Amino acid sequence: MMEYSKKNGDRAPVASKPLKVAPHGLESDIGSKVEVEINGKAYKVPIGMTILDACKKQNIHIPTLCYHEDLCLAGVCRICVVEVEGMRSLQAACTYPITNRMKIKTSSEQVRKARRHVIDLLLSEHYGECYSCHRNGNCELQKLSKEYGVDSYRFGHVIERRHNVDHSSYSVVRDMDKCVLCKRCVRTCIDLQEVGVLESTNRGYDTTITTFNDLPLAEVICINCGQCINRCPTAALRANDPSHFIWEAIDNPKKHVVCQTAPSPRAAIGEEFGLAPGHSMTKQLNTALRMIGFDRVFDTNFAADLTIMEEGTELLLRLKRSLVNGDKSVHLPQFTSCSPGWVKYIEHFYPEYLDYLSSCKSPQQMFGSLLKTFYAEEHNIDPAEIVTVAIMPCSAKKFECNRPEMTASGFKDVDFGLTTRELAQMIREAGLRLPELPPSNFDDPFGEASGAGLIFGATGGVMEAALRTAYELVTGRTVPFENLNIEACRGMEGIKQASVLLTGLKPEWAFLEGVNLKFMIAHGTANAKKVMEMLKAGELADFHFIEIMGCPGGCIGGGGQPIPTSGEIRKLRAKAIYEEDAGLPIRKSHENPNVNYIYEKFLTDGPCGHKSHKLLHTHYVKRGKYIV
Repeated sequence: MMEYSKKNGDRAPVASKPLKVAPHGLESDIGSKVEVEINGKAYKVPIGMTILDACKKQNIHIPTLCYHEDLCLAGVCRICVVEVEGMRSLQAACTYPITNRMKIKTSSEQVRKARRHVIDLLLSEHYGECYSCHRNGNCELQKLSKEYGVDSYRFGHVIERRHNVDHSSYSVVRDMDKCVLCKRCVRTCIDLQEVGVLESTNRGYDTTITTFNDLPLAEVICINCGQCINRCPTAALRANDPSHFIWEAIDNPKKHVVCQTAPSPRAAIGEEFGLAPGHSMTKQLNTALRMIGFDRVFDTNFAADLTIMEEGTELLLRLKRSLVNGDKSVHLPQFTSCSPGWVKYIEHFYPEYLDYLSSCKSPQQMFGSLLKTFYAEEHNIDPAEIVTVAIMPCSAKKFECNRPEMTASGFKDVDFGLTTRELAQMIREAGLRLPELPPSNFDDPFGEASGAGLIFGATGGVMEAALRTAYELVTGRTVPFENLNIEACRGMEGIKQASVLLTGLKPEWAFLEGVNLKFMIAHGTANAKKVMEMLKAGELADFHFIEIMGCPGGCIGGGGQPIPTSGEIRKLRAKAIYEEDAGLPIRKSHENPNVNYIYEKFLTDGPCGHKSHKLLHTHYVKRGKYIV
């Protein structure tokens, strides 16, 4: 039986809720409605709703630039100005609350001229040309320029750079000459993620977005999550693209180039080709990757299944040491370690709690080490000639694969991390139209994986996958949920918690009889911070397992996913993942025959054994029979 409760730590977008302001009209209660006139037509809207939200509700378009659904309001760009009768100046629709009866014009001559002037002023300080820009075709400033008929630089155009491009980070490139000072990145880093790497400095013409002491990104506490990229309207922020080196490897006949694809890119890449969010392109993507020139196309979900076996065993061993051996040095709850943004976050902000992390590598890195050991041996390929590419939703994966400790194979385990957006560009460059390609399967021996590995892509997926396996291993019964769907693990609440009462266990797990296994799920590092503060305060002493993902929504909201992003888009991507899981023949990690095969033939001392710890974990310490 599962007892289910939620603790809602979700950081909901401010703009999606009515502002709590005191009304000045005839109506007096927040939540009641007031009549407004918009472009000559009467509407009733809730008191406190912003003009922008009221217009969106009525399908009246108002352009925006600094506004983003995920972020707190700023009102700094003035693109969304509207005319309010009785006001001396134009008002920013994104921040102006409707508190009484008013007349609003969203496209008067004065409004159109003001917006055009703002766009012209932004372009006058915007370096470069659109045709050579990284965001050409998906730039909000470019879109606004077209929308308002910009055909010349009325106030001039910058021809010399004011800033150097920061290429120091493996994950994120900053080009401040493309910045429009919307401060989305600042609000993302400070408010959404609560990391605080970026800030606005100086005033007027000298205003700039910078890091502490104007240091390169590689030298500050950036966790490489890339959430700033996903909300930047221009090319001021972008991922550090390695596709040039991947093309070189593909074109080199001496190189054996293999790729692994994570579930989240497959659920989102269709958006890059005009599809609405929520369409999985798994098998079409396999075809595209082969047509591009990859020698083998593997499924990261295989390594996710492997992660469940390793991480689940590690948790059970910790519980045994704690409950049976009375070992007070055991660190519980155990935290997941498959999100590199979250790992870097805890390293920077809570290093004294690193022992609570699972020692497991992420599925990406587990796969990389196996490709250059087991796979190389099985196919008699020199591992020095194998180039491994990980197709990931995450910009932090680029940093992870370049960590010096990620060389368990004797080589760099994963050579390149490629985001969903970057792969889409490679597909277009190859002259392919993804939705029109025929489907094909993954390659053996890593082509078969479970639905449990697939749902890693959404927040709560790791926990659900772990429960499907752990519950069955210790009880001999499947989890008591219809179609294996553990709804307690699903949804976009910022923090969720639940428990499973363990009864009727197998004899070897009798020490867990009657244990109420408590777990927690959080996504986004702002929520991770809340969990860590709970740990510091001693409020998690009775919890056993905690999943944390560094990005909002989990991997489906990763920093390498298609732009734009929003809460609704992330929900649709997660839905695509869960629907694909429901249709798979294998939905539990321990039933994956390829995982069982690799333990039988290669990792012969089993999960958390000596060999698996050397290849699949980040550290190991011998404690009696087990390495934990």
